[in-house]
Amino acid sequence: MASFKTYLAESYNELVNKVSWPTWKELQGSAIIVLVSALLLSLIVFLMDFIFGVQNMSNNGFWKGMLGFIYKLIGS
Repeated sequence: MASFKTYLAESYNELVNKVSWPTWKELQGSAIIVLVSALLLSLIVFLMDFIFGVQNMSNNGFWKGMLGFIYKLIGS
């Protein structure tokens, strides 16, 4: 039990005194970069899915998307 108390005390000491936490401004900047990157990546994936899906439309006009394109490649 003493080792667990030591572990908690050392963990608290490290988090309070040794870790360098970002400022609120740095945190906001990082969050904006992550948000913009995620939006751009999702837009790229959507465009790829849309382009390959339009090329891979079935006879009834059903849009199959990227998975339809992959299944067509594997099946051929």
